[in-house]
Amino acid sequence: MFAKLVVILAFIANVAAFSPIASRKVSTSLKMGFEDAIGAQAPLGFWDPLGLLKDADQERFDRLRTVETKHGRIAQLAILGHIVTTAGVRLPGEIAYGVPFSSVKSGLAALDTIPAAGIAQIV
Repeated sequence: MFAKLVVILAFIANVAAFSPIASRKVSTSLKMGFEDAIGAQAPLGFWDPLGLLKDADQERFDRLRTVETKHGRIAQLAILGHIVTTAGVRLPGEIAYGVPFSSVKSGLAALDTIPAAGIAQIV
């Protein structure tokens, strides 16, 4: 019971992570340096090994920062899901006809239990 409550509270807390953020459009024709951006710190400073921001403006920088934050939150939810299922918490019901969630293994071993049609939906 306590584990289910923890899972429900975790999902409620993370719903705000996927709500849209009001953005304001700021455009400039100047190419900017981002060496003093938040997160740029010693010893690396501003680190852009792929050169994604070589000729970028502030709008592009803000977009990439927003996308990085979104992907980080999705990764956190994925890890939480892995931890919860490894702990043995399962949803009630069936994942497919005749295959209850309680019979699905955790981790990559679940790929052996899920029917082929379910794997096709994931891929």
